[in-house]
Amino acid sequence: MKIEKLALKGGPKAVNFPLKNRFHFGAEEKAAADALFDESVQTGNAFGYNGPQEEAFGKEFAEFLGGGFADGVNSGTNAVFVALHALELPPFSEVVVGPMTDPGGIMPIVMLNCIPVSADAVPGAFNTGAAQVKKVITPETRAIVIPHIGGEPADMREIMKVAKKHNLPVVEDCAQSHAATIDGKYVGTFGTYGAFSLMFGKHFCTGGQGGAVFSKTEELYWKERRAADRGKPFGLTGTHGNVMPALNCNLDELGAAIGRIQLKKLLWIVGSRRRFAAMLKERGMDRLHTISIPEVIPGAEHSYWWWRLRFHPEKSSVSKADFCAALAAEGLILNPDYSGALPTTFDWYRNRADKHPWNNPCYKGDRHREFPLPEAHRSVDAHFLMFMYESWGEKEADAIMEAFRKVDAVYAI
Repeated sequence: MKIEKLALKGGPKAVNFPLKNRFHFGAEEKAAADALFDESVQTGNAFGYNGPQEEAFGKEFAEFLGGGFADGVNSGTNAVFVALHALELPPFSEVVVGPMTDPGGIMPIVMLNCIPVSADAVPGAFNTGAAQVKKVITPETRAIVIPHIGGEPADMREIMKVAKKHNLPVVEDCAQSHAATIDGKYVGTFGTYGAFSLMFGKHFCTGGQGGAVFSKTEELYWKERRAADRGKPFGLTGTHGNVMPALNCNLDELGAAIGRIQLKKLLWIVGSRRRFAAMLKERGMDRLHTISIPEVIPGAEHSYWWWRLRFHPEKSSVSKADFCAALAAEGLILNPDYSGALPTTFDWYRNRADKHPWNNPCYKGDRHREFPLPEAHRSVDAHFLMFMYESWGEKEADAIMEAFRKVDAVYAI
């Protein structure tokens, strides 16, 4: 077989055309926004929040997830914040959280005067698992936050067994895994609350920023509504004024109107990404020498916010960084290093024993406790991320697969 010269070394690029953008918004979203503005202009009333668009969005999103209740909020970070605040955890409670997450998936714990406790990753994965969660539970533990990273579901079946045994509520952080499933059931519907980011880069969105909180019971729903809107007495009677201290985390009518249209596209978006991954497998992605495709947990379906791929240094003549640089030069969109999703390595987390809430004498746990997370670090070292868009098809699959074949052939040993 003839081995072509890599683009990194001056050869022709395998992807020799501009990869399509997502084309996330279309005429439908514009029409929904225009209708809202037209009504506002005609009536003289500015659109706000907690209106008919948001109510409809909440009902439609909950129906999509299989039934229950949903409330729109203004970011994915605040979705996690609202879900945790609705649990009304005692101050200085420990909250177990997966090792990899956006900082917005762990900082709400601290902002609620609680202590984040990081569980390690399942070996070879980015998500945590039941055994890892169980290992870090202490008498101070009061809740669990489970991120589903990159479109891959964590094993909620086993995690919920641990949670129920210890009587702990669970918040699923679904910011990266819209419409991912386990045994046909959507992530976000296993725990006490499901928190979703709906910012512009996610599978579906409500505009530049947005989020949603899902719950299965009306009682939980009213608690999330109070936590999302300054403690207003939603669902209560006989009260005087607001009933809990809380922030204004509301979504607005414009975001909800956009989100309703986007929600109708979600299954197509995720389905298209799944089909694109299947195209690459058909073209030999799972038969390369230097990389392999990690398996999702049994019974799960990936929703491909990006695709986690494993690099095998023992089968390559170059490092992962050099291998990814060669792929990028061929025209692929990659993230070679996901260490930015290990928030316990960041500056804000350092010297925490001297910071609030760790340094408060009311905290009864070990403020000096360390979380080395060896499996999470091994997984970061072993994997890189490939981005894919729902707008891509056969042409893009052919070119991307050619890029992988070229780089694999040159560097395989």
